[in-house]
Amino acid sequence: MFTDQTFLVTGGTRGIGKATVQALIERGANVAFTYQSNRVLAEQICEELGQGNNILAVEADVQDFTQAQKTIAQVKERFNQLHGVVLNAGIARDKPFYMMSEEDWDVTIQTNLKGTFNYARASVFDFIKQKYGRIVCVSSVSAMKGVLGQVNYSTTKAGQIGFIKSLAKEVSKFGITVNAVAPGFIATDMWNDIPDDRKAKILGEIPLGRAGEASEVADAICFLLQSNYITGSVIAVDGGILI
Repeated sequence: MFTDQTFLVTGGTRGIGKATVQALIERGANVAFTYQSNRVLAEQICEELGQGNNILAVEADVQDFTQAQKTIAQVKERFNQLHGVVLNAGIARDKPFYMMSEEDWDVTIQTNLKGTFNYARASVFDFIKQKYGRIVCVSSVSAMKGVLGQVNYSTTKAGQIGFIKSLAKEVSKFGITVNAVAPGFIATDMWNDIPDDRKAKILGEIPLGRAGEASEVADAICFLLQSNYITGSVIAVDGGILI
């Protein structure tokens, strides 16, 4: 599906990011991914998932625009071209709003929303020049459904949806599509951190009765990366919790 194409995934060492890296490689792509600081883990993933010279790990802080520009340059130097970016890197600092510190708010905004800007902005001019590009943002059902303790997180995820809809209108004439996936409760580290009693309540709200798998979100991301006539859309991968 993606033979001779190159994609960049931000935050590719675990969860949805790692699953996306794996799914793209299985579909024949060259893949670069960013990581915050754990070089050992990043190198392990390259050894585990890579086949020859088709994978690249780049240490970069998603909050830093200059680092985003350098990352794009590294990817192009290694693979000559970039066809799409998956804006996945993000954090959650959950707590009741009346207990939320300014730092909890700011770091969530800087990572989830500013990070989205940084990598989309760093890559979009190349996409315009080559008249082709795919941008997929990993948002959340928290953008569309109130979730206790996630005022900061939900704000950033809703912002990402506004971002992809506006950007899609601007760049569609250049052959660029911009979309988002909105995962529900996925069996990642964030899910594992939820207390068992709350997990049970959440599962009772999901029509399919289970948490999703990271690979199921990755499949939706790959679908959007290969689609030519979908833009400005959000695909919920949520087991029906938004119904």
